Amino acid sequence: MLLSPAADRNQDDILSVLAEVLEEQSHRELFGLELGSGTGQHVVHFAQELTYITWLPSDIKEESRASIRAYIGATKVTRVLEPVHLDASEPWEKWAGLPRSSCDIIVAINLFHVSSFKTAEGVFQGAGEILKQNGILMTYGPYAINGVIIPASNEELDRTLRERNPEWGLPDIDVLRQIAFSNGMRLERMIEMPESNKCLVFRKL
Repeated sequence: MLLSPAADRNQDDILSVLAEVLEEQSHRELFGLELGSGTGQHVVHFAQELTYITWLPSDIKEESRASIRAYIGATKVTRVLEPVHLDASEPWEKWAGLPRSSCDIIVAINLFHVSSFKTAEGVFQGAGEILKQNGILMTYGPYAINGVIIPASNEELDRTLRERNPEWGLPDIDVLRQIAFSNGMRLERMIEMPESNKCLVFRKL
């Protein structure tokens, strides 16, 4: 079972945004997909608190999927399905067999800055297909805005990431907004979060 201190710190803040964004739909059963679930801490925490959502966690690493299974077992949570292998950079048809218009909510936490631009494009292309009408894609992490990265800690993070992998780094919100729009979604809200992060809420038109 893997443990992420960052997930421990941010899970309640992200949960609050999720609960607020989905409040008007909380009277019905929803289906959610988490991309890049990592340790599994987030998805299990969300499932324990938002009992109207059934979650499908996913990750490209078997180590992460094993950790998710361990958290499911330890918490005995019933609304988290068996984690699947899913590479968001691939065409949506390869997304674990999920049919078109099958998801109410897709969540990607701390994914974009440690993956390629192709992955970010894939997330929006896939979400544009598998989200239901008015479905929501919520992303969380550090971002640039119109080419500007603030504060200095995020600037340093961006530099460090690009040194590790030239394809990594903080994505620009304006670029993501344009990709979203070209895939039938619009950026509905940008929410300031602790530690210089943001939640971006995109809605399928």
